[in-house]
Amino acid sequence: MRFTLTSFCRPAAMALLAVAFSVNAMAEPTWVDRLAPGGVQKPAWAERLEARLALLEAGFNGEIGLHVRELGEGGARYGWRDGESWYLASLIKVPVAIELMARVEAGEASLDDRLVLLESDYVDGAGPTNWAPPGSEPRLRQLLEPMLIVSDNTASDMLIRHVGLDAVNRRARSLVADSRGLGPITTLEDVRRHVYAGLHPDAFALTGRDFIELRKHGNDAERLDWFIRRLGLAPEALRLPTLEAAFDAYYASDLNSGRLDSFGDLLAELGEGRALGAAASAELLSIMTRTTSGDRRLKSGFGSDVRFAHKTGTQHRRTCDAGIASHGQGDALRKVVVVACVRGESNVVRSESVMAGIGRAMREAGVFARH
Repeated sequence: MRFTLTSFCRPAAMALLAVAFSVNAMAEPTWVDRLAPGGVQKPAWAERLEARLALLEAGFNGEIGLHVRELGEGGARYGWRDGESWYLASLIKVPVAIELMARVEAGEASLDDRLVLLESDYVDGAGPTNWAPPGSEPRLRQLLEPMLIVSDNTASDMLIRHVGLDAVNRRARSLVADSRGLGPITTLEDVRRHVYAGLHPDAFALTGRDFIELRKHGNDAERLDWFIRRLGLAPEALRLPTLEAAFDAYYASDLNSGRLDSFGDLLAELGEGRALGAAASAELLSIMTRTTSGDRRLKSGFGSDVRFAHKTGTQHRRTCDAGIASHGQGDALRKVVVVACVRGESNVVRSESVMAGIGRAMREAGVFARH
């Protein structure tokens, strides 16, 4: 039997259902305050948020993960499956951006520097860089902004090539309390190679252009057929029978994955000015407030009075949204790190609807209210 939020309207009934579902769900909600010795009182909004998340997940064909952290001295933390490993998708572009801005801050690079767009740089996905011809020389700013705002994969891999993948991974690990909380970051092109290598190891010979061509095929069966023909394989040579199985095998690895609380560490370091200096932090967060790829996700539920500097991530049955939410001004300013992911649902529209529901649950629970 499945219940939805619209099935009940009386607060008492909702509370009882929330308790029932929170017991039966596999989630293990947790709250801690690691900044105050000896711990502090559980935040008033935590139980209200927990009840809303239980109801939301009960009506969803998948799982919810959430990490919430109040920035500032004594800020409490709350987690719903935030200690589990989650596929982070394009959230990994945030440490790429931090590594680049650290170079700029150190005087080793300028956002006006140019890179040459190589034929080997093209990767499938959204963004303007794929429309530029080989030999184009975009400025670093012209790559950084679309990487974050519209999740441009080609721009991302150009920046990774520029700063070095090892440097991105070192930077990411340096910003989390437990380096085991984040798995290795790869290029976006290698994401595709690793997925399809689950079907056959020759997938590592495919180029970015190949994956752009593959994406033109509308469903998994057509893509699998193209893959077999492109590599000249016999169907029985495949290690796994379906592309769905290949994605499952890829998600079972730790590549581009991590705990939501660990990614929250990284965002807190950025939000509190420890990852970068004040000017570089402000510039990076300003770009992230212009993100357009998540208009139907968390910020849709937060409401227009909450400002959100964030990055989204999307892949097969995986949808994420993470950033720093700000409410109020001056002494009443409140900043909250939010890392949210959902998994299991194949329909992105439904997944985004649940993400918006998480945002509403946070607002209604009083996460943004001044205490």
